[in-house]
Amino acid sequence: QVQVVESGGGLVQPGESLRLSCVASGTITGIYSMGWHRQAPGKTRELVALVRHGEDPKYVDFAKGRFTMSRDSAKNTAYLQMDSLKPEDTGVYYCNVDGIGSDYQLFDVWGQGTQVTVST
Repeated sequence: QVQVVESGGGLVQPGESLRLSCVASGTITGIYSMGWHRQAPGKTRELVALVRHGEDPKYVDFAKGRFTMSRDSAKNTAYLQMDSLKPEDTGVYYCNVDGIGSDYQLFDVWGQGTQVTVST
């Protein structure tokens, strides 16, 4: 069974930075993609950034220029460096990982999320 755990959220002031981490653990044969999503209060969950195996990260428009996603394949870990944070970046940030697990079964797992609050 594969588990995904996010960390690194917190309360920051506008203009400050946070670095989120996402670790996938369990029996993992290979990972196709790792993605960061967020859900603001009262809104639906939305994609922030995504990295597929062998490709560069891709970002949605609001993340371009401020957020940087990276991946450590050897550690099954992804990071989201968020700079110049704004109050509208407030929300729960989730990591999603899909790939191949034990017995070559496909998996698609979400973490429990980490809260990011940007406020004065």
